[in-house]
Amino acid sequence: MPVPTDLDTFEISLLPHGVAVIAFNRPKRFNALNPQVYEQWGKALEWAAADEEVRAVVLTGKGKYFTSGQELTIPDSSEMEDGALAAFKKRSGYTENVVRQLIRFPKLIVAAIQGPVIGFGVTSTALCDVVYAVPEATFNTPFMKLGFCAEACSSIVFPRIMGNSRANEMLLMGRTFTAEEMRECGMVARIFPKETFMEEVLKQTTMAAKYPPQAMKDTKALIRDHEYEFLEKVNTREMDLLGVRMASDESAAAIIEFMMAKHERKQKAAESKL
Repeated sequence: MPVPTDLDTFEISLLPHGVAVIAFNRPKRFNALNPQVYEQWGKALEWAAADEEVRAVVLTGKGKYFTSGQELTIPDSSEMEDGALAAFKKRSGYTENVVRQLIRFPKLIVAAIQGPVIGFGVTSTALCDVVYAVPEATFNTPFMKLGFCAEACSSIVFPRIMGNSRANEMLLMGRTFTAEEMRECGMVARIFPKETFMEEVLKQTTMAAKYPPQAMKDTKALIRDHEYEFLEKVNTREMDLLGVRMASDESAAAIIEFMMAKHERKQKAAESKL
């Protein structure tokens, strides 16, 4: 199967020894996620899972951010009144599919966090097999600030990996974690210097890609196949609740307050340069 060339929100390449690099490619928007990105992300994962030449995947980002998470817009009052929940459910199918693809991905998938990561970028990372990061990377899930809820199975996976207290600091209190803190709690495997980051990531991934591919698939299935259905149910439950939360007046008010505060910070920064 040829490398997809029609997924313009991603840069995809297939390197020697079967390592596919799938990179978010909206650097001017800090790799923010919208329905188009989710749809193309799902297609990229489907290709990588099906193509026999692909033995391992590295998921990363172009530019400063791995991804800045959901691309926020100020809620339209008419949409809130006339079917925000129905509109969300239509869009969320793409997001739910990405999570499903990550849960059932049959090959090694490595997250290479080359910069700050926010929201769904953090939660989906926990479904990858191995996570590497640069020292400067930060991890934040501002769900409560926006009136949202946990997603991408993070309500289950985060406490397993991080322990209840630290997971709740992230999911309920919105604390930003450093790469070193994420390494200490088991979310990040190793931290590599920024200057040689991708070189190190590709070195480790290429080494693993050379192993017999069926052995890799069989062992990965042993690790996760006992919980496929459970995680998919969690995914559906989280997305259903997220739709309710995003369609709520509470969330709409929180998003507006968040975006206004962000706009004010930009204005003050611009004025300070004059």
